[in-house]
Amino acid sequence: VPGYGDSPLAEMVATAQGRAAFLDHVLQELGMRKPVLVSPSMSGRFALPFLLARGDQLAGFVPIAPAGTKDYTAEQYRQVQTPTLIMYGDRDTSLGPQALQSLQHLPGHRVAVVPGAGHACYLDKPEDFHRALLGFLRQLK
Repeated sequence: VPGYGDSPLAEMVATAQGRAAFLDHVLQELGMRKPVLVSPSMSGRFALPFLLARGDQLAGFVPIAPAGTKDYTAEQYRQVQTPTLIMYGDRDTSLGPQALQSLQHLPGHRVAVVPGAGHACYLDKPEDFHRALLGFLRQLK
């Protein structure tokens, strides 16, 4: 993701609209139609503006204690019709519960709290994480 890790920052991703457009471009280049977008932590800065602007292009959304949830209003979240599984570890005492506070306004969402896991619940408890994720994926049309 531009600007994270060792990748250089790209001017295109300086705004929420630019980050949504970047993600849209990536999905188009990969030929993905109606994917399920899994978004852990900092990737929320890309996934959330995409969800709010182009959520109809997704079959599902799985935010995992994403960053940037406070940047949007409850009303903006209520407009989203994308099936969503909100996930975080029960030992994530900051970003997970904070994200849930905002994301709970998404209609038709489900919540999966991974017991004994921290912020990176998919690394701490991969079996529990995958069980919840696969259960959600099986319910999608």
